[in-house]
Amino acid sequence: MLWSGWGDPGRAAPLPEPVVALLRDLLGVRPAEAPPVALADVEVPETRLAADGLTALAKIVGDRNVRADTESRVRHTRGKSTTDLLRIRAGETSDAPDAVVLPGTHDEVLAVLRACAERRIAVVPFGGGTSVVGGLAPSGLAPSGLAPSGLAPSGLAPGGVDAFIALDLRRMDAVVSIDDVSRTAVLQPGLRAPAAEAALAERGYTLGHFPQSYEWASIGGFAAARSSGQASAGYGRFDDMVVALTAATPEGTLELGRAPKSAAGPDLRQLVLGSEGALGVITSVTVRIRPVPEAKAYEGWRFASFAEGAAALRRLAQDGPQPTVLRLSDETETMVGLADPAEIGAGASAGCLAVLGFEGTPERVAGTRAGAADVLRAAGGEPLGTGPGEKWEHGRFDAPYLRDSLLDAGAFAETLETAAFWTDVPALYEAVREALTGTLSEAGTPPLVMCHISHVYPSGASLYFTVVSAQGGDPVGHWARAKRAAGDAIIDAGGTISHHHGVGTDHRDGYAREIGPLGAAVLQAVKDRVDPSGIMNPGVLIPPESRDCQ
Repeated sequence: MLWSGWGDPGRAAPLPEPVVALLRDLLGVRPAEAPPVALADVEVPETRLAADGLTALAKIVGDRNVRADTESRVRHTRGKSTTDLLRIRAGETSDAPDAVVLPGTHDEVLAVLRACAERRIAVVPFGGGTSVVGGLAPSGLAPSGLAPSGLAPSGLAPGGVDAFIALDLRRMDAVVSIDDVSRTAVLQPGLRAPAAEAALAERGYTLGHFPQSYEWASIGGFAAARSSGQASAGYGRFDDMVVALTAATPEGTLELGRAPKSAAGPDLRQLVLGSEGALGVITSVTVRIRPVPEAKAYEGWRFASFAEGAAALRRLAQDGPQPTVLRLSDETETMVGLADPAEIGAGASAGCLAVLGFEGTPERVAGTRAGAADVLRAAGGEPLGTGPGEKWEHGRFDAPYLRDSLLDAGAFAETLETAAFWTDVPALYEAVREALTGTLSEAGTPPLVMCHISHVYPSGASLYFTVVSAQGGDPVGHWARAKRAAGDAIIDAGGTISHHHGVGTDHRDGYAREIGPLGAAVLQAVKDRVDPSGIMNPGVLIPPESRDCQ
């Protein structure tokens, strides 16, 4: 993973000059004043870990698996949001971890957590490092540690912590077992998604989980953030796939999931899924797997308006037949060509582009395509053939590279997402667009705001917004205000603060409004039981006032 950007450095390419000119003329984008700093020139703060702490950790995982060198710490600093990248490109590493620890087993994870709890060392689980919501930088750590006080940041027990480590799970990367009878597989958390798919494919299976972060994200990250893949219409979200899991906490082990479904009380698996390392470390998941599809087909459809296309998608989601992939770009995203990053700025035709994908046996694919075509035509859709769908499928993981190229050209590019019931989708769409446009325009960087429906359900859908503007004098501050305004608009319009990116620190205040004071207090009570020292990813997920609500 590129330390100051996304993925494979060899896949990033400069923007074509016509696109640069379009950004300049439309949004006032100008080249960045200074290039990103070189990795060799980046400095990190002096580690706050005492020698006895490093020694204790090394005794658990081995000397070579405790790293406090500059490059290791830089590569584990924050995640991959645009503001994360802007800060790291400027050499800003104030919240770099004090060390990186690489456990190899569940028991080693347990031992590390206990050692850290004894020494007031915060622990941030690290998989692929692809968080875009502030999920990898604990809040509340002063440069010299926190002096004891009764006013601890969210998630911290009174007294706080003095340092933090990134708990890199890459050594725990095995496919532990595959059960052909139940069609399940046990996977370790550090296993990257492409490696998991390759191993399953050797036995004729697939997870069917392909989020945009697919090439770099890990299995543990999918579970911890409730990830949703681009083929969720056919395969479900990742939390739908998990039938059992194991988690290590400072207070011991959680073994959850004895059967695919149960009436034995609340499902505690769902408490750990989406917990983002605030309650413990997921050390294995048992997931549902499916046979590799014999046939695949992707195609495009055009609708006159976003509202018309959304109505067509709702009909398919509610009454079928259900494609495996079902997406709809709004007029602006279609016009710019963002649905096909390779063609951005090429001047796509008017209307809204829908992309559908079908997987399964040849007979199922043919039947579902024909049935879906009848529904779409009746809803006003115009078939565009397989070209647009195949272009999307070929470039489905390219957008983060495009984001890096936009940053290099001096533009600001970021995304946010939400979901709501179908009834609330139109108002939610307008409210978020207005919040983003108004806030950034007031800052002197009027944006281009694009949106697509990326996941559908019988009762609702998710909206995924992409924002492009000039960087201006304070892009980090401008985006913080814009995202706060968008978050308020989402909650006021009845949406959820996150459909698949997670909560982290960015969405924590919105999450607090979403679940209410009592819900926040329940989460804090669970954290106090499994993590009484407050070392697990402090400041992430758990709303700030949750202790006051108890």
